[in-house]
Amino acid sequence: MDLWLAIAASLLSFGSGAVLFGFIMFRMGEKNRMKFAEAHIESAEKEALRIINEAGEKAQTKKKTALVEAKDEIYKLRGEAEKDINRQRHEAERDLKERRSELSRSERRLQQKEESLDKKSDKIEKLEESLVQKNKQASEKLEEADQIKRSQLDILERISGFTNEQAKEHLLSLLDGELDHEKAVRILAHEQRVKDECDAKARGYISLAISRLASETVSEIAVSVVPLPSDEMKGRIIGREGRNIRTLEQLTGVDLIIDDTPEAITLSSHDRVRREIARISLERLIQDGRIHPTRIEEMVEKAKQEIELRIKQEGERAILDTNVNAVNHEIVKLLGRLYYRTSYSQNVLAHSIEVAHLSGILAAELGVDANMARRAGLLHDIGKALSHEIDGSHVHIGVEVCKKYKENPEIIHAIEAHHGDVEVKTVIAAIVQAADAISAARPGARSENYENYIKRLQKLEEICSAYNGVEKTFAIQAGREIRIMVKPESANDDQMVVMAREIAQKIESDMEYPGQIKVHLIRESRVIDFAK
Repeated sequence: MDLWLAIAASLLSFGSGAVLFGFIMFRMGEKNRMKFAEAHIESAEKEALRIINEAGEKAQTKKKTALVEAKDEIYKLRGEAEKDINRQRHEAERDLKERRSELSRSERRLQQKEESLDKKSDKIEKLEESLVQKNKQASEKLEEADQIKRSQLDILERISGFTNEQAKEHLLSLLDGELDHEKAVRILAHEQRVKDECDAKARGYISLAISRLASETVSEIAVSVVPLPSDEMKGRIIGREGRNIRTLEQLTGVDLIIDDTPEAITLSSHDRVRREIARISLERLIQDGRIHPTRIEEMVEKAKQEIELRIKQEGERAILDTNVNAVNHEIVKLLGRLYYRTSYSQNVLAHSIEVAHLSGILAAELGVDANMARRAGLLHDIGKALSHEIDGSHVHIGVEVCKKYKENPEIIHAIEAHHGDVEVKTVIAAIVQAADAISAARPGARSENYENYIKRLQKLEEICSAYNGVEKTFAIQAGREIRIMVKPESANDDQMVVMAREIAQKIESDMEYPGQIKVHLIRESRVIDFAK
């Protein structure tokens, strides 16, 4: 126990000694650090003072250098400014001299002008004096002339028995009569000259259009002939108790003529579409060999589909051939149907294409829209595609169809006027009318059988002969002109005009004919005597 107390006392004494030693060493280090810091601060202050002194010396040196440079720059600018001032002074003096010389010249010119004006004013005053004198003399002479004129007029009035106003009216009336006659003569001469020139130009344009258009002339017929491989095929086509031929005729609406013609059957119908369907069906039945009612129905249906496709193709061909664009597809189909329509044996689609080409050529020569003229020419007979389905003339039907599909009003008017049903109001309508007449009237374009031709001429002459005062009638130029000999004592010139109009209207209402018919009335009086 005492040992542990001794050890503890010794440790306590050692610890207190160590603490005291540490405190003494700390105080000594602190004093040394203070001395070192003071020495460092003193050296820093000295260095700062030295830097400040050097900076002051450098600043003084730079200040002196800047002052010297500024003074040099000032001297330099002052010299340049003095040079500019001197130069401007010289220029101003030179301008002043020039202005003074110009002013002196202007003053001299003004003086010269004043002198010339003074001279002119003197001359004008002299002229005015002379004019005043001449006016006085002229007025005196005019008074004398008036007195002489009044005396002469008094003498003329006494001699003629007319007053002044009456004489003026008499002279003016005579002058008006002469002027009216002169105007009438000049107007007639001018109208005749214009008519001659227009006729010559029209003939030239029509000749050019016809010469530039080369088209084939093909007359349509109302029958088709189907060749047979042998005469035995006729019996198979007729069928048992004629059932095959009856079926074919009922489905197509065509008459089959089986006669003594070897190895051939004739199809007769004025409807070319039906005749073509029957021809195609019969040819395919002959190739197939199986001929019975059911097979006939199948072949007829296929032929109808083929014809519908052909109609569309023909309409598109017509559009491409005439270079007409943006046509409604329904109108294209109607154009294709015209391929199977004829007018006096002339194919209506070929006629429409021909009219379109002629209209385009004439329009180009006249400076009119050729595209619109071709379009109107192509569509002018579009109503014939529906004329057997809708009541009314083909002109009325064509107008309604084109209105339905929003065609140009000018084209609709051309369709409406191409047969003269309404008055022609546009150049396009007149061109289409002329082109239609050219296409229909050219040699070989249309034809009819001999019997119908004779009947048409006879009826034409009968209509004209039925009128009172008609002596003889002659149908000439294939019925395109009728010449009527009128008794001179039965009608005067005015009555002949009325008669010609009535005959024309009667022909239009009672007859069907291609183109137009010229009604030509002739009234002639002859007096014959003999000297013996």
